[in-house]
Amino acid sequence: MKRIYIALVIFASLVTASFSQTLIPFKDGERAVFLGNSITDGGHYHSYIWLYYMTRFPYMNIQVMNAGIGGDTAYDMYKRLDGDVFSKNPTTLFVTFGMNDSGYMEYNGDNPQEFGNQKYQECYKNFQKIEKRLLGLPNTKIVMLGGSPYDEHAKIQGNTALNGKNDVMIRIVEFQRKAAEKHGWQFLDLNETMSDINATFQKQDSTFTLCGNDRIHPDNDGHMVMAYLILKAQGFVGNKVADIEIDANKKGSIIKSDNCEISDVTQNSKELSFTYLANALPYPIDTVARGWGAKKSQSKALKYISFMEEMNQELLKIIGMKKGSYSLTIDNENVGVWSSEEFKNGINLAKETKTPQYQQSLAIMHLNEFRWEIERNFRDYAWVQFGFFQEKGLLFANNAKSVEVMDQNLDKNLWLRVHRETYSKYMHQAVREAREKEMELLISKIYETNKPVSRRIKIKKIN
Repeated sequence: MKRIYIALVIFASLVTASFSQTLIPFKDGERAVFLGNSITDGGHYHSYIWLYYMTRFPYMNIQVMNAGIGGDTAYDMYKRLDGDVFSKNPTTLFVTFGMNDSGYMEYNGDNPQEFGNQKYQECYKNFQKIEKRLLGLPNTKIVMLGGSPYDEHAKIQGNTALNGKNDVMIRIVEFQRKAAEKHGWQFLDLNETMSDINATFQKQDSTFTLCGNDRIHPDNDGHMVMAYLILKAQGFVGNKVADIEIDANKKGSIIKSDNCEISDVTQNSKELSFTYLANALPYPIDTVARGWGAKKSQSKALKYISFMEEMNQELLKIIGMKKGSYSLTIDNENVGVWSSEEFKNGINLAKETKTPQYQQSLAIMHLNEFRWEIERNFRDYAWVQFGFFQEKGLLFANNAKSVEVMDQNLDKNLWLRVHRETYSKYMHQAVREAREKEMELLISKIYETNKPVSRRIKIKKIN
């Protein structure tokens, strides 16, 4: 455990040194769309980013939308730009690809280098088609997002690595970087930083990976790392939930009240209390593995990144207290017991799951997760439309002919069989409209629930 902690400290210092704000933070009214493959389609990173804005900026109304489809290459994405991406009217569009473009099994074949070069050239030609379309969006901020890596180095039982695949993906990231420089777009490379994390922690555990047991699909911990890197690039390091400092030696004098209001301070020989109204809520960290095939929770990522230290600080510092132990209650809810020295150094309330404000954030997290689940159903529906019906000339036909053609191909297409039931429901406009209204209701409830409220904090000396 000590070695892992040391690795985290070393890695965090390297990332902090190399990172600066390179992405524009979202603004009120933003419609951020993430265009990608299965990592975006079935992943949580965009949802985790939205949850950050939901809790940190509760008076900012934005939308973050998933436009990923499993198995997509850049060419597949190009074919659905109008019907599935531009139709969402993005104000910011994240574009990520490369995992499927770079190919698979042939890397362990007879001519891996020739195969890699061929896949790279194909990807570049297909990207040029996307590039032309993106240049026709003058009012949309474009973000080239170098995707998460293919992990060739983790020791995974039963999974032989495809040697050289990630090198081709790095070349793809590089032409994304050059396109961004040429056109004045934004750019962020997730591949390099996530590969560095993998290499750092594989020194202690050769089976460690952020990229899942298939070396491709990050689990929830990997998606949290992706969200963290994007938020970090948006400049949120040091952005606190709140920062409170009170001097108990001076009749509860308020020294600091950043991003919050402190009022009605009362103090006697045994108790200090005050009313606390923050402008934000702590970010809730999920401890459950969510999503198809997930084995790791979002919380696992805190071992690899400094998210809590850099972006989730709700600090309470009380100086001038007599030596001893003190209980902390918020709205009469017992939070815990700390020493006067610990209060002097500062307590991060964002780590304390018992606080009423953290419980408020948890409700938002669960509402957002319900929203994510419905959105995922719509992405499965989109897969059927753009991954199958489009090439059959039946895009959005949603009629008896569509069902007939679909059923004729079930034996030939595993994923078509997987999505058959979802399509049988979502082909009906009434079902889609009802589910869209469910999402709208959930989002509305989130922005109703996420408003901070006044809390009464009491710190009492224990005899």
